[in-house]
Amino acid sequence: MRRRYLSLLASLAVGFGSMGAPRAQEAVTVFAAASLTDALRDLGAQWAARGNPAPRFSFAASSALARQIEQGAPADLFMSADEAWANYLQERNLLVNATRSSPLGNALVLIAPANAARPVTLARGTDLAALLGPTGRVAAGDPAHVPVGRYAQAALTWMGQWEAIAPRLARADNVRTALLLVERGEAPFGIVYSTDAAASPGVRVVGTFPAESHEPITYPFALTRRADGNGQARTLLAFLTGAEATPTWQRFGFMLAR
Repeated sequence: MRRRYLSLLASLAVGFGSMGAPRAQEAVTVFAAASLTDALRDLGAQWAARGNPAPRFSFAASSALARQIEQGAPADLFMSADEAWANYLQERNLLVNATRSSPLGNALVLIAPANAARPVTLARGTDLAALLGPTGRVAAGDPAHVPVGRYAQAALTWMGQWEAIAPRLARADNVRTALLLVERGEAPFGIVYSTDAAASPGVRVVGTFPAESHEPITYPFALTRRADGNGQARTLLAFLTGAEATPTWQRFGFMLAR
């Protein structure tokens, strides 16, 4: 009897101890546009250095990430490279609308391999197709799916070059793939964001598309509906959109929303 009594007390002690123990914080899963890769990895390390669980990042084209979230992927935060894909999720009630903001901007640039870079004037009437030579192609995101490709199509249309360039577009699945094609010399030109160009010593910016040639490049961030009650996700979002993250975003070349 005494042994059974002591065993019962031990079991109760273990049970109450487990109930009283603080729950370990879970890592936040962030689905983010490929162009945010370097800055977010840096900010994730800063977040972890404060004693928080290191965020889990999934980087890809905004379109691919949005569709994964639509299909039930366990993302806590969505960080898009354009407003359209955030709208896509918002229309399907998959984002917490009150948390959405667009804190960052970017510029659209023309790049070339570093060892073959010559300035190009990007203006209405510039014959970009002639600069490609007989077989050259322009690397960019696929305009059907990838935000940078949409911006590229708009800019080339503004220049009067879209019809000539469209058949010669090397359509990449995200902006980093387009960057890689130019780094490798597989395309003489590429259209990417200025922040991606700055991240690669293998390319040079040879021209910047005028702001009026395309819609403003903005990055909407929001909490996903599945993470509505996740305090850790909300706190991370506040950090990424707050003053403490500003120097890092600027160091990686992003513009801050006005």
